[in-house]
Amino acid sequence: MNVDQILADCRVPVLGICAYSGTGKTTLLKKLIPELNRRGKRLAVVKHAHHNFDVDIPGKDSYELRKAGAEQMLVASHVRRCLMAEKVTDGDPDLKELLAMIDQSRVDMILVEGFKKLPLPKLELHRAEVGKPFVYTQDDAIQALAVDADTQLPADLSLPVMDINDVDAIADFIETFVADWKPVGYAPLGTCGCDDVERKQLSVAQGIARILNEVKPVSSTETLPLLDAQNRVLAEDMASPINVPQHTNSAMDGYAICHAPETSHYTVVAEVLAGYGYDGTLLPGQAVKIMTGAPVPAGTDAVIMREVADQQGDQVCFQGEIELGQNIRNAGEDIAEGACALTAGKRIGPAELGLLGSLGLGQLPVLRRPKVAVFSTGDEVCQPGEPLKPNCIFDSNRFTIQGMLAKLGCEVIDLGILEDTEDAMASALQQASETADVVLTSGGVSVGDADFIKPVMERLGSIDFWKIAMRPGRPLAFGKINDTLLFGLPGNPVAVMVSFMQFVQPALRKMMGEPDWKPQMMRATTCEPLRSKVGRTEFQRGIMQLNALGELTVTTTGAQGSGMLSSMVEGNCLIVVEECQGNVAAGDSVWVQPFADLL
Repeated sequence: MNVDQILADCRVPVLGICAYSGTGKTTLLKKLIPELNRRGKRLAVVKHAHHNFDVDIPGKDSYELRKAGAEQMLVASHVRRCLMAEKVTDGDPDLKELLAMIDQSRVDMILVEGFKKLPLPKLELHRAEVGKPFVYTQDDAIQALAVDADTQLPADLSLPVMDINDVDAIADFIETFVADWKPVGYAPLGTCGCDDVERKQLSVAQGIARILNEVKPVSSTETLPLLDAQNRVLAEDMASPINVPQHTNSAMDGYAICHAPETSHYTVVAEVLAGYGYDGTLLPGQAVKIMTGAPVPAGTDAVIMREVADQQGDQVCFQGEIELGQNIRNAGEDIAEGACALTAGKRIGPAELGLLGSLGLGQLPVLRRPKVAVFSTGDEVCQPGEPLKPNCIFDSNRFTIQGMLAKLGCEVIDLGILEDTEDAMASALQQASETADVVLTSGGVSVGDADFIKPVMERLGSIDFWKIAMRPGRPLAFGKINDTLLFGLPGNPVAVMVSFMQFVQPALRKMMGEPDWKPQMMRATTCEPLRSKVGRTEFQRGIMQLNALGELTVTTTGAQGSGMLSSMVEGNCLIVVEECQGNVAAGDSVWVQPFADLL
């Protein structure tokens, strides 16, 4: 795991204390922890022990019950709680798992003693008499050094250096580290850093980054009636021409009053329905019966709900205390006149339509829809609705792709099923590049099949064939003809949808004016073991749901063959098994990507 993967779920800073045995880690911590406590820092400490150990003694109930076979033993008193868990692992314990066991809501930071080899931000302790080399020369995660007076420091050392016996200075450094700490953003799709070493296969995130670097947002706009703008992207910031609400009004049915502390009964002088008003000014001791949404009269101090009122004739009294200003919605409280109601780049859904309609806006400036050309190739592919030829299959990918494009709000150009020749391909791509912003096809992008598309694209533009470290959907072709983007997706139906979700959707959303869009990802607990290989991102079709405790859980749809379209129908999410995870045990946490955005 890299540092981002280890710390991705941490809500507080984590700093390792790194040193060789005999340097005095525990001695320092026994002085440092009280000093940090004095400065208001609540600490948790994770210590790595290199041997079998017990934290209680034979004869104690907790010891005997644990040795009898209890995998977890929680001992609690009014001052202390101790959880002992039996878990045998090959090699070192998993630091990410240990960090998750800490109640991070009750601490300000976590200090880690040990785990010297992990890529974790660390403070290195060094004593000359121990006779060991510096760690920082081989570990870029070292943030600073604390050394004794006899240590000879290299002339080119650029890291901060403190005296190992100066507890105040070390505490100052840790306080600065905590102040500068930023939570690690989640990266379930792998690293996308451009400075990564060259890989034989791109991570999913690297593929997305390369594609987005080539995407240019559309710039032309059009003005549409309010309802026709559904699922389009706003081209301009929308300023409110009015206050919302327009008038200071009643938040409920009741009585608008002008407060008179010495009065127990108020005189009702009028009744105001929604859509009407009272032109007079309330005087102390007067009230107006009022409906929700009606403008409150001048002089109103409060609106008292009908449920606590008792009206007899023109006199009304109220139960309980009267709080000035209660149940009054001020003009412009939601949106002030001239304020920005929606920003450019916002996709317009039902809620946005309602908001803009409430402002009286009947016409909206929106960005042009991208034009996307879609075609299928292959003599073995038949059009649904026509007789199925021997040894052939019905075309499904073209319809799946068009359905996803329609949900995104793209303009689709259907080129049908092309004849399986180089000339047909060249003609279709040339035609599409003159009218479309993007061309999508599926199949013919694996290593063995690439020779057919490659010469056409090299003649008309440029193309790259990438191996993506993912399953399903490893092969991906991406290229350009002039300014038109080409995506060559895998041929298997599930791989088409998974690849579209990961690569095509973010590209189209950026093109449509949503440059910062990211797929929704959530954490869920898997109810079954999942098989995967370290080094690739695995997308399994899943069914996520809340269990009886309100926790998000997920199960697979069953067999995960990349040609099994039924798994996409039965599922409601993709289970994302990260590159670093490998096999996942039941009860482990995984990322899930809901289908709701697209499928």
